[in-house]
Amino acid sequence: MSDSTNNKSQISNSNPENWFASWFDSPYYHILYKERNYREAQLFMDNLTHYLNLPEKAKVLDLACGKGRHAIYLNQLGFNVIGADLSENSILEAQKNSNETLHFQVHDMRETFEDKFDAIFNLFTSFGYFENDEDNLTTLKAIKESLTEYGFAVIDFMNVTNVLNTLVPEEVKHVDGIDFHIKRYLKDGHIFKEIDFEDQGHNYHFTEKVKALTLKDFEEMMEEAGIFLLDIFGDYKLKKFHKTESERLIMIFK
Repeated sequence: MSDSTNNKSQISNSNPENWFASWFDSPYYHILYKERNYREAQLFMDNLTHYLNLPEKAKVLDLACGKGRHAIYLNQLGFNVIGADLSENSILEAQKNSNETLHFQVHDMRETFEDKFDAIFNLFTSFGYFENDEDNLTTLKAIKESLTEYGFAVIDFMNVTNVLNTLVPEEVKHVDGIDFHIKRYLKDGHIFKEIDFEDQGHNYHFTEKVKALTLKDFEEMMEEAGIFLLDIFGDYKLKKFHKTESERLIMIFK
């Protein structure tokens, strides 16, 4: 960062315990990721719901739903959907789309729901954010306890092996007149993404930090949680998982 930093205010999410709370609540998070492929995401949900053969009007939980875009689409497919997220700002935005069969609420994914669901979706690497590894196990247990007897859960995570093999250490992304300077690296079993940029006279620094969980790590946690891993896919078309080639690690369990 330039020497001019001293003359400008620095805004960051330096608290490692809950970095996700401040970053996901930031408008800049949504600016940086505005180009995400939502059509691909919709096709993924088409494929998932077809594969799971969910009954009409099934009760579905979108866990870590953000502003609710995917929950809204699941609702359009005919399901009774609850979107849950820790970010109050995101939920306030999502609630503008609420209807009789689509509701949103602030919720910590480590906590079990009173409601029980036919399907729980945790999509697009919305897992592994916690500082304490035990919290990941707690989250898995909470997901299991929030399913109906015949319900299924889905975690869509990055394939860490592939990510590390193709990691871009540094790049600059230009979005809406802002230059986002991004650095990526592996440290202490986590994949870090440091994001620096300047806007309206302020310097900003945010850090994303996700536990580099492999299939083996998930299998061990699931065994401890009493979870049955039913199927594994490697992309949004639900092709077979390949340890080094697949971009995603998609796990179906109950």
